Amino acid sequence: MRTNATSRVLRDPKGGSFRFDAGAVCLDFAHTGGEGRFAVFETLHAPTDLADWLAQPPLAAVMTVPVTAGELATAKALRQAIWDAAHARAADRPVTAEAIATINRAAAAASLIPELATDGTTTGWAPPVRATQALATLAREMIELLSGPLAGRIRECASDDCPLVFVDSSRPGARRWCAMERCGNRHKLRALRARRATDT
Repeated sequence: MRTNATSRVLRDPKGGSFRFDAGAVCLDFAHTGGEGRFAVFETLHAPTDLADWLAQPPLAAVMTVPVTAGELATAKALRQAIWDAAHARAADRPVTAEAIATINRAAAAASLIPELATDGTTTGWAPPVRATQALATLAREMIELLSGPLAGRIRECASDDCPLVFVDSSRPGARRWCAMERCGNRHKLRALRARRATDT
């Protein structure tokens, strides 16, 4: 699986954007929208939106078969399961049986098949490339994450009002923020204002 390098630009509905490295493509996928209060962040409105997202690096799965409405619904169910499982692990809670079942169900489908290009040095995905295969690849990555050595490194951003989750793959395991340019800088600014207020 070649889904280890990751970085996406996330956009706030109120304006602004920032680059976020979740550390795993399956966690990137978990941040494409959501339910309830997270519905304002939805980016997968139509099957073509899902196709566009899957086609982006590092997954780079360009669909050769059009994405269906049913696959979009499956994708959103998997996304919610990954989100729930990641937050449970970050909070040191058991992953729910529902999330486990959804991830396992998606992983049971045939995954993307890597194919060596004619130059003998680059790879792509062997056709036909279907959304179900890409979702299976993401689900399997999540299974590896939850059961592997980095399971204890799944974190939620330390900001009180930021629910983003990521894999802390730094050597000291000291990453606290979704992104320094966003929540990290906000925290430093609040701390600076608090110190100034105390000095005054």
